[in-house]
Amino acid sequence: MSYDLQWLLLRKNNSFQVNRVPEGPVFSREPGNLLNLNSHKYSGLANKKVLEIQGTSTGVQIRTRKTKATSHQVGGGYATSTIKARTGPRRALGIAAGYAKRGYRPDLRRAVLARVSALVAAQKEPKPTPPKKLRGKKKAAAAKA
Repeated sequence: MSYDLQWLLLRKNNSFQVNRVPEGPVFSREPGNLLNLNSHKYSGLANKKVLEIQGTSTGVQIRTRKTKATSHQVGGGYATSTIKARTGPRRALGIAAGYAKRGYRPDLRRAVLARVSALVAAQKEPKPTPPKKLRGKKKAAAAKA
């Protein structure tokens, strides 16, 4: 079955669709959908070439659909690679951009970079908050005590 026909069947009725507002945008939770928009361009189900980016405890995991895989192959149809968190955010962005740019899905380069950037920022340890400085009368009262 062609991917265009799959999209025509999936676009209005699938279990991943999220309809919040009747007149608003339609979102999708399907795996491989980088922007979570219900459109043929970003669909992870109705495309031959899919980039799926997920956060893991050790870094960022990138799954790509193998070119020779049939539509019936589920688990074996994907190649997985992990970018370690300790390599740094710039290297992670470069590797992810390379996956998108290498003729795989260059039209999704910006979406890939946005997703990887958000995952790397979320995994970063937050800086500790400094103690509050006392000012004015509170400072004098604390000095007497």
